Amino acid sequence: MGPMLDQAPARRRRQAALTASACVALLIAGLVVYLQSRGDTRVSDGPVWYDFEVVASYPHDPSAFTQGLIFRDGYLYESTGLNGRSSLRKVDLATGRVLRERSIAPQYFAEGLTDWGGELVQLTWRSNVGFVYDLETFALQRTFSYPGEGWGLARLEDRLVMSDGTSTLRFLDPQTLREIGRVTVTDGAAPVHSLNELEVVDGQIYANVWQMDYILIISPDTGRVTGKIDLSGLLSPEERSRVGDVLNGIAYDDVGKRLFVTGKLWPKLFEIRLKAR
Repeated sequence: MGPMLDQAPARRRRQAALTASACVALLIAGLVVYLQSRGDTRVSDGPVWYDFEVVASYPHDPSAFTQGLIFRDGYLYESTGLNGRSSLRKVDLATGRVLRERSIAPQYFAEGLTDWGGELVQLTWRSNVGFVYDLETFALQRTFSYPGEGWGLARLEDRLVMSDGTSTLRFLDPQTLREIGRVTVTDGAAPVHSLNELEVVDGQIYANVWQMDYILIISPDTGRVTGKIDLSGLLSPEERSRVGDVLNGIAYDDVGKRLFVTGKLWPKLFEIRLKAR
């Protein structure tokens, strides 16, 4: 009877181990189902990293503190910041020459910029006011207000998307410019703060992050970061030597499928092509 008694505890230990393994498997399966029910189908996959290839470089006004940038009908439209130096500009891509400019009153620090129909929409930083201009003449059409800070702005199908320096993106009705929704941007489980200049590329939101040398690719539906574009080394250290000359400014040519990037006080604007790592 001795050997038989010795086997019983071993059997119980094996059964307990099998039961524990089954419980862990059920917990993992339940977690997967829960995440998929929230639209997060990639449980363990992180963002895709992209490197870049410079297709072309163009002159850029090194005194322009770039806050917002768009490409439309063959021209760049740019919002520049700093109190007393803020402006709205129409710029020739090939030469960097400013074709039309409207100075902004010195009490305003201009920020993000986008277009809607025949108008341009511009934010300001801490004044809680935005401006709507005629696209052709830059004549002021109206103003609008919003709570909190204004950082980046872009056109997303039937709505506008706005950043405010936090991890939140707000969606605005393009007619009333009132908030109609918002989403929190997350990289994995962590919120991403300091979201800055915005652009929409093929339905995805591209975002600068203040003082970072990369651009985030964000799902507008979930706020999840699906990609990161590493732009370190884009501008040479010799050309990038002033305080505040950080990466900021994204524009996309929907027709030519060209992606442009620049920075605050940068002497160059670049057309780049992405390469997945």
